[in-house]
Amino acid sequence: MTLEEVAKRLRVNKKTVYRLLANGSMPATRVGHQWRFDRSIIDGWLARRSTGRPVTILVIDDEPSIRELFVEAFAERKCEVSTAEGGQEGLRLIKTREFDMVFLDLKLSGMDGVEVFREIRQVKPNLPVTIITGYPDGELMARALAFGPLGLMKKPFSVAEIISVCDGLFSNVRDDRPH
Repeated sequence: MTLEEVAKRLRVNKKTVYRLLANGSMPATRVGHQWRFDRSIIDGWLARRSTGRPVTILVIDDEPSIRELFVEAFAERKCEVSTAEGGQEGLRLIKTREFDMVFLDLKLSGMDGVEVFREIRQVKPNLPVTIITGYPDGELMARALAFGPLGLMKKPFSVAEIISVCDGLFSNVRDDRPH
C-alpha cells in the first residue's frame, strides 16, 4: 500500500502517517524515496494498538542457543515469545495459536525450513516469516523464495539485529521508561 492508501484506510491525514513514521511507531518499508506498507501488517499493527495485546513471536530453530537468544532479546519488551525446536512442533503451534511473526531456521533436522515455510503459506498466507540462515545463497533459500515473500536474517546475528527486524511490530510495546 502507498502512504496515501494507508492514510485513507486509517482515516487520518498524510501528516499523521508521516509523524508515526518519524517516531518509528508505524511498520513500513522505504523503497527509494517512498514508503510502502503491507496491508496485513498494518491491520495487525492497528489491532494491537486498539487492544493493547502484546506482540507474539514464534521462533523455530533446532539450536537451543538461537532460541535462547530470541527469548533474551525480547525479555525487556512486552512480547510473548514461543519456541519450537522442529518444523512439526512449529506448525502445530501456528495452527493452534495466533502469531504476529515467525522466525524460521532454514536448515532443520527432519522437516527442513522450506517445507515448514510452504505449509505456513498454506495455513496462514499473510503471516510474516523471516528466514534465519547461515546459507542465504544456497539451494534451500532459492526453494524458499518460490513460496512467497519473506524476510532474511543471516547467521550469526545480534540481539540488536533481531530487534531491528521486529521494530515495526513493537509500536505498542516500546519501553517508555527513562534511560
